Parts: sequence; C-alpha cells; structure tokens
Amino acid sequence: MTDRIAHALTPGDHFSPRTGSAIPTVVHGLAGAAADERTPRYTHQVLVDADTYRPRYSTASAIEYLAAAPPSRAARARDVLAGRLGLPRMDAARVYAPLVAALEPVPPSVVIAHNAPVLPRLLERTAHRTVLYAHNDILRTVTRAEARRSLDGAAAIVCVSADLADVTADRLPPMLAGRVRVVDNGVDTRQFTPPVVASPGDRLRVLFVGRTIADKGPDVLLQAALLLDRDDLEVHIVGSYGFARDAALSRYEEGLRRQAADLRVPVVFEPFVDRALLPDLLRTADVFVAPSRWREPSGLTIGEALATGLPVIASRVGGIPEVLGDTGILVPPDNPAALAEAIAHLADDHAARARLARAARARAEARDWSHSWGQLRAVLDVL
Repeated sequence: MTDRIAHALTPGDHFSPRTGSAIPTVVHGLAGAAADERTPRYTHQVLVDADTYRPRYSTASAIEYLAAAPPSRAARARDVLAGRLGLPRMDAARVYAPLVAALEPVPPSVVIAHNAPVLPRLLERTAHRTVLYAHNDILRTVTRAEARRSLDGAAAIVCVSADLADVTADRLPPMLAGRVRVVDNGVDTRQFTPPVVASPGDRLRVLFVGRTIADKGPDVLLQAALLLDRDDLEVHIVGSYGFARDAALSRYEEGLRRQAADLRVPVVFEPFVDRALLPDLLRTADVFVAPSRWREPSGLTIGEALATGLPVIASRVGGIPEVLGDTGILVPPDNPAALAEAIAHLADDHAARARLARAARARAEARDWSHSWGQLRAVLDVL
C-alpha cells in the first residue's frame, strides 16, 4: 500500500490556526504526530482551496486548487432527493470536481475524505484508495441503498468516537458497517498545559469556549448562573456564531446578552479567538463547562481543557463521556438545575477541583495526538 496520505478538507475550509474548525485541527494533530515518529512511514498532504486563510499549518504540505462555488440550500435538497431516487448527487460532485482534478497528477495515495461521502465514488476509477473520515453524522440523509452505491469504494470508514461509530454503522448495510473503525480525537499536550502557578482570584472563573449557537448550550450555562445567584463566581463565554471575530451578532447571541443582563453573576462575552490564543485563554479559567444539547461526536475543546488541567462539567451526550472518562462531571443535557448543582459543588470544594484537575491532565496525556495517530495508522497499515 502507498505511504502517501492526502487529506481532503471540505472545499473552502482553512488549514490554518486562524480557524477553530474541527477538521483542520484534527488533520494538523494527526500529521504532526506522524512526523514525530522515530522513523515516519507516511507523508501527509492536504488538499486546500488556494484562497483560504494563511498562515497554514506546516504539518502537511498543501495541494492547492480553486474551489467551486459552495452549494446552495436548494442544491443540497435536490441532491438529497436524487440520492433517494438512486441518482448521483450532482451538485456535490460539482463542488468536489476541482479537488478531484487536483489529485490527477498526485502519485497513488490514500485519500482521507473528511466528511465527504461523495468522494469514494468520484475517485473509484483512479489509482487512489479512499478512507471516509466522519467527524459527525454525515450519513443522516443517505439511505442504505445510496450508501452501498456511494461508499463501496471506501476501504475504511473512520469515526471520531464509538458513539458516532454506532450511529454511522446503523445507517450502513452490513457489508459497509464492518468497515467502521474508531479514531479518537486527540489533543496537543505540548501546546495545552496547566498554568505554571495558579493565580486565584476573588471569583471562580467558569469558562465556555465554542460556537455561540443553541446546540452548544451557552444559554443553559446562563440559566444555571441565574439559579446559582451568587457573587463568588463569574462566567466567561468565548466564541461567535462562526469563525470571524468581527462578525455581527446573531439573534441568538443578542439573546444571550439580554439574558446575562439580568444576572447577579458577572458575565463576560468575548468573540471568536484564534487557536494560537486558546491555550493562554484556558489557563485563565478555574472550571470549563460544555453544556451541549446536541449529540456532540467528540468535543475537541473538552480535550484541550483537560490538557490544561481544568475540571470539566459537560453534558452526557454523544461522544463526550468517552472524552471525559471518569475525570469530569457529566450532567443531563438542557438541565440548568443539574449544571448549577455541579458548578456549586466545584465552587465550594477546592479539594474536588484539585483532584479533578490532576485527573484531567492525566486523561489528556493518555489521549494525545500520538494515541490518535496510532489508531489511524493501525487502520492504514492493513489496507
């Protein structure tokens, strides 16, 4: 099998620390861990739109192309209907056509199709082999019959958690379900480290980092703060609707600020920050909260909080329990009372915070990117 890997990002996605997008972070982590091996076997390249952000990560060399216009909502709907009727998803093929063309001069490689179930079929007549890499539930609009047609050329189907693997396998015919493998999301434990000296403040600093959308649940955190009604803690909500620091507020974000205005607990909002600033930001916190409503496949920021030695309170949904193990506090999703109780417990029990902080760092060290790369390499070695 070839030792060349070509990561196919979603057209228009940025292979840069300027974005908080999960897929580029995962590719950067895996490629970096592969390069750190004593005798690296695999070389990593990344297919990326030439017009995307710079600077780029240096862990994978770029194969540039000019991306097609993104699909419209109507085009996506037409593709879903076409798939159910047994027809090709023509607009998805249009979007990925420049990427496929960019692969033509590339020597035979394993193309890792990140969230791109259309690619195995588009590449089936080439010398490349394809691995589908699912970062979330990408097959929710795909019937089993369409999956059989579209994914037969996928040598393996990788999922970022066992929970997502179960969801994905359930959507596949048995012949494809048997190709599903798990590669956990890792964390950079050299970049994300605990503070050298903790600087206790007058208030417990509770931190949320992520997209400020309803699925991520920052409003649940504010509801919990209302129930707590105490002045010995403060809430910091860091993030934006998207990945642009200067973007206008969404209606949901405006609602968060109205919600915060009625609280006794101080609330600080900060828009999206570049990933390069995230380690220092996490080191300013005392507790990290991830109150997701949706079935989060994994949760990269949770792993980064663990590596920083932060006690973590998170929703018991999706793949989050796999990330936390027994090193954090899990609460039911969309349950402000349970979240408030967990925050109060950590606010009142310094020993519990210290115990969770030690366990958090140990958990992250056991699940760094070298662990993830070892899992992926085990998949690739037997193709």
